[in-house]
Amino acid sequence: MDSYINKAIDLKLYNNRYWHLLLHMDNNISEIDDANFFFSKDGAINPKSELISTLKAFYSDINSSDENSSSICRFPARYYWLKEKLDFPSSSLECKEYQKILKRVDPQSVTLVFPSAHINSPASMFGHTFLRINSSYNSRLLSYAINYAANADTKKENGVVFAIKGLIGGYYGLYSLLPYYDKLKEYRDTEQRDIWEYDLNLTPKETLKMFRHIWELKDTNSFYYFFTENCSYNMLWLLEIARDKLYLRDKFTYQVIPLETVYIIKNAGLIKKNSYRPSKRAVLLKYEKLIDKSYIDIPKKLNSKSKIYLFLDNQNISLEQKKYILEASVELLEYRYIKGQIKKDKYLTLFHQLTMARATLGQSSPISIKTPENPLKGHRAVRLEIGYKNKNKDSMALLGIRPAYHSIDDPQIGFMRGTQIEFLDILLSKSKDKFRLEKGTILSIISISQRDDFFKPLSWRTKFEFNRYNPNGKLEFLSTVGAGYSWGNNFGYLYTLVDPFYYSNNDYGIDSSIGINIDKFNLFNINMEFARKFYNNSNTQNIMNISTGVNISNNKQLLFKYNYNSNIKNKTQDSSTIIFKYFF
Repeated sequence: MDSYINKAIDLKLYNNRYWHLLLHMDNNISEIDDANFFFSKDGAINPKSELISTLKAFYSDINSSDENSSSICRFPARYYWLKEKLDFPSSSLECKEYQKILKRVDPQSVTLVFPSAHINSPASMFGHTFLRINSSYNSRLLSYAINYAANADTKKENGVVFAIKGLIGGYYGLYSLLPYYDKLKEYRDTEQRDIWEYDLNLTPKETLKMFRHIWELKDTNSFYYFFTENCSYNMLWLLEIARDKLYLRDKFTYQVIPLETVYIIKNAGLIKKNSYRPSKRAVLLKYEKLIDKSYIDIPKKLNSKSKIYLFLDNQNISLEQKKYILEASVELLEYRYIKGQIKKDKYLTLFHQLTMARATLGQSSPISIKTPENPLKGHRAVRLEIGYKNKNKDSMALLGIRPAYHSIDDPQIGFMRGTQIEFLDILLSKSKDKFRLEKGTILSIISISQRDDFFKPLSWRTKFEFNRYNPNGKLEFLSTVGAGYSWGNNFGYLYTLVDPFYYSNNDYGIDSSIGINIDKFNLFNINMEFARKFYNNSNTQNIMNISTGVNISNNKQLLFKYNYNSNIKNKTQDSSTIIFKYFF
């Protein structure tokens, strides 16, 4: 045993990058916060001590017959790597449980999966990433997904509490291995999220190395941080384990946004193919366009109180329309069941009736859903702004920086319509040799979700920021949260919102607004909002904002803005602004 330990020390394997990857270690400190992951008491901060303890554990188990407590069966990635480096004797252990799962998963290749943003969930508006291990079977639905997530029930947890605890590491994060179709149900069907799949060029050998390490991580805890050590960041560890020449995590410092990790993986030359899976919402919206408006309520009626025989006997409805209506009825029924809006017994009865009725009408071609713009065509998360503003004949230069992520007036390509989420958006001005803060956004979230025949979502927005938009023109802290409705078509959308607000100078009231967004064209987008604020002191304020963004490229935009403000002292202010945005 001592000879292998001495050889490992002579080779300085404890300094080898791959050994540090296996320990999830940066600067000799592991990000795994679970003592069961280490053999040495100081293994989380001492790679040399952990290497020696690991070798001792492996050597003592080489001739063991107890697979349940075997360190070799528990840590196959460490075992195979050290055996390759040191050429120590092979173990007689079969590791039956590991081999059973290995045979079932049959790891051959890897796909990065990106469920896009969930419009009505703040925790999901950044999107999400996980990995799929593809087998030699033809059906990808039979593959397995590798996921990392906070060990919390977001359906039962208070949203504010979840956000705060997620920011400060109040949850443990856990890796999980489960059938891919289960993840599709969760994201595509339940949460109405489109799925983008990016096939990676990892070899079967590299995929096996990843799987071995996934086995080591099962039931292992590490603190989850919403901005840094999150779902996407921990997928990067696995990719570097598979191919240790990759340096993916080094591209991030203070934040790891899921879509940004997809960019990094693309830039590393890992993506060889992409595909799109529409959400249940996207499918139903397609049926809305196919079904004649006079029949659009029939799928909902067939979901509540089935009278399929009367529907089938209706000679006024064409065969094609009957097919669309029944197919939409099945899709809507499945969605309602997954969302818990219908009990299982009723679901099974209606599902059988609807599918049997549809089968009597004969075959037809699958509906065609247009693939939206690939998220990789969208802009990057960090935004730098430089501009010029003329306000009441006074001019000023503007400089702004925003580390994340997307706003309504940014280029919309690759992003979900009507969404905004911004952190730490800072805008400075210089006028007559005087610098000042114009705006400092801590958090701004907007979710303008259009209502339609099948879905009736609530639109909402919230903001916490310092700004000078209040009547006195001084820098004040604003907090606001509001809700309303939105309707739209392919050309754009209209919304109306009511926002209670509070300023730090004790001004508060209600903001009622109506807005129009035209986003049909990739070259430009137009935003107009008209608002009337009612203050606690019976004063009112009228505000009009108009902006037009001209997209030069994916990561460059010129923004033209006009603002009109009639304040409570019966004075009017207007300003014109031109801003150049650069995303990186």
